[in-house]
Amino acid sequence: MKILSWALSMSLFVTLLSGCQLDQPKAQSTSFEATIGILLSDTGLGDGSFNDAAFKGLERARNELGIRFDYREAPDGNYEEKLNELAAQDMDLIIGLGYSVQEALEKVAEENPEQSFLLIDGSSDVANVMSMTFKEHEASFLVGVVAAMTSKTGVIGFIGGMDAEVIHRFEAGYTAGALYADPDIKIIADYAGDFGDAKLGETLASEQINKNADFLYPAAGYTGIGAILKAQEEGIFAAGVDGDQFYVAEKAVVTSMMKNVDIAVYDLVEALVEGSDEKTDYKLGLAENGVTLAEVRLTELTVTQQAKLIDARKKIISGDIIVPDQLKRGN
Repeated sequence: MKILSWALSMSLFVTLLSGCQLDQPKAQSTSFEATIGILLSDTGLGDGSFNDAAFKGLERARNELGIRFDYREAPDGNYEEKLNELAAQDMDLIIGLGYSVQEALEKVAEENPEQSFLLIDGSSDVANVMSMTFKEHEASFLVGVVAAMTSKTGVIGFIGGMDAEVIHRFEAGYTAGALYADPDIKIIADYAGDFGDAKLGETLASEQINKNADFLYPAAGYTGIGAILKAQEEGIFAAGVDGDQFYVAEKAVVTSMMKNVDIAVYDLVEALVEGSDEKTDYKLGLAENGVTLAEVRLTELTVTQQAKLIDARKKIISGDIIVPDQLKRGN
């Protein structure tokens, strides 16, 4: 029966995650000879963020740990079919990337109780599905601080992909951080209903810019790429998401909310050995280095502003600032 054993405790995993840097590979002499499968989220490889980061983590595990992996993309939404293709290979672990694959992954997991699964960006109660979620709201808070301190118009924008709980976390943290830095800041928010439409992202960005927004934060995949490029075209600032997207628009991207999916995936694979069937639910925030803020570029923060940003991060980690993961909507 192929069930994962996670010999490392959660505290050890967090230590690994916090200390691991991709530009400082670990020396490895052991090959786990594990086989890993991954179903990428809607937009697939080449998104410059979420999918590419997870893939990078598996490539590193292949190169340093000797594991083998296979992957599938499902641009047509045929998640169940692709997961079944991976399950038929009798792998040690199958990863479903993104909340949109959750329903299909849980169905396939229930049909294959001896196969282990990992859901990234969602929480599952299915016995053979582990869960990994990120506290996007914590690092988004820091993006909001930078946005409010950078804005000259007093208006900033947020563009979400789908109107979903995970994207609400980005908006909630961003909004809270902006108001923390400037209680008078105005935040415009729109939801595209699509992660794969760059043209729609351009349109939404234009609408927000026409409303005087001079800093945009899209959490919307390829749709967000369109928004970032429009920000650059219009000469305003933007923030990237999931990975460091500075190179998408080097005249616009001030910073990025980074999910260290690559590090998390690598460290989980490293922790894979044969044995028990314990299920684990990972929740990774600033304290665990699961999320972080990319370097701030293009703008010079004052000494006071830099201190405020550093202090906010410390207070989130210490618990002195509790960042909301959902906005209160309506009265």
